[in-house]
Amino acid sequence: MENKRLKICLLSYRSNPRSGGQGVYIKFLSKALVDLGHKVDVISSEPFPELDSRVKLIKIFGLNLFENGNHVTALRFKHLFSFTDFFEWLSMLTGGFAEPYTFGRRVLKHLKKNNPDYDIIHDNQSLSYALISLKKKGWPVFATIHHPISLDLKIALDHEKRWQYKFLINRWHYFLRMQKRVARQIDHVVTVSESSKKDITRDFNVATENITVVNNGIDTEIFKPLPQIARVAETIMTTSSADSPLKGLPYLLKAVAALTEEFPNLHLNILGKLNEGGTASKLIEELDLGKKVSFFSDISTNEIVMLYAKASCAVVPSLYEGFGLPAGEAMACEVPVVSTDGGALPEVVGEAGLIVRAGDHKALKESIAYFLKSSDLRKEYGEKGRERIVKKFSWYRCAKQMESLYLKSLETSGIDYVS
Repeated sequence: MENKRLKICLLSYRSNPRSGGQGVYIKFLSKALVDLGHKVDVISSEPFPELDSRVKLIKIFGLNLFENGNHVTALRFKHLFSFTDFFEWLSMLTGGFAEPYTFGRRVLKHLKKNNPDYDIIHDNQSLSYALISLKKKGWPVFATIHHPISLDLKIALDHEKRWQYKFLINRWHYFLRMQKRVARQIDHVVTVSESSKKDITRDFNVATENITVVNNGIDTEIFKPLPQIARVAETIMTTSSADSPLKGLPYLLKAVAALTEEFPNLHLNILGKLNEGGTASKLIEELDLGKKVSFFSDISTNEIVMLYAKASCAVVPSLYEGFGLPAGEAMACEVPVVSTDGGALPEVVGEAGLIVRAGDHKALKESIAYFLKSSDLRKEYGEKGRERIVKKFSWYRCAKQMESLYLKSLETSGIDYVS
């Protein structure tokens, strides 16, 4: 079956191209598969991804309640005649997150109506019950689990002391029950790191032999050094969802506050959106860092690369990462990286960066200072970082591994593929 052209359907319930890793994964994996000669459709709900012109985007519209200012009034009369719409609205109203489930229902409806001739259906993290239905209909179904969301739940609960909020956190993550059940029934689970593989085996009780590690890639033609742009002294950069405990931003903010006396011109650029009145906002005010921190959201990839080009170093303070795209992107841009040992980050960074214990703001401070004090060290680690990414993490390698898995699945099942 080598060199055969497959017709592949990628599913992604949220594909924001400028925030989070799911939109990045869909964009670059679909492009790399097309580059190998395969035909790729992406079925996505809002926010929609940015895709290569050769990849067909099939839009599945939900209620998109996150973008609606008032969840209560988002319901329209027509939604009362749709169980899927009403369920999504009611779940949000009662503190739940139903999008993975409702996206699956809409995908199933679309596929039943149009009956496309896909060789492979590959889900990106939704793990909806629809995947079981598709498997029963005879489609080879793959599912990428970047990491089990049970870890987000655990860290969120560990950082919340109020019982009322613990209840709301548990309610929000109710969809995990579905994801655990579905993951155990999918024959082909793909994950992005050895760390995630262990966590999926433990938390989702998926058989180890059903999980294959395929590392993410980094597009080193996009994420690259820009020698024409001068580094700005004492400027550091990070990527963070401001109030997600998983991302560890408070530890970095404390480290920055402790560094300002020694480095008075220190400035932190954060790729992410500040939630006014949120945890990060309050801590910035408490530490008097208002003039030392800038947030950048909804900016283009080229603008992100330019920010990296100006940075003296990048910091990944996460308590856990299933892979750690921001670390890889910074390294590809020849920016020296300080990273925690959270999850898969050591697999990405290796010896090409400084690794400290997750949740230790003093260790972050010391490692950042180590880089800020020496331009020679910054240059050495910047070059080592890019070399590591170029050698080990490419979307071509990722797509070739996926192709091999797809073909092996078709051979084993005895299914005649379409193309």
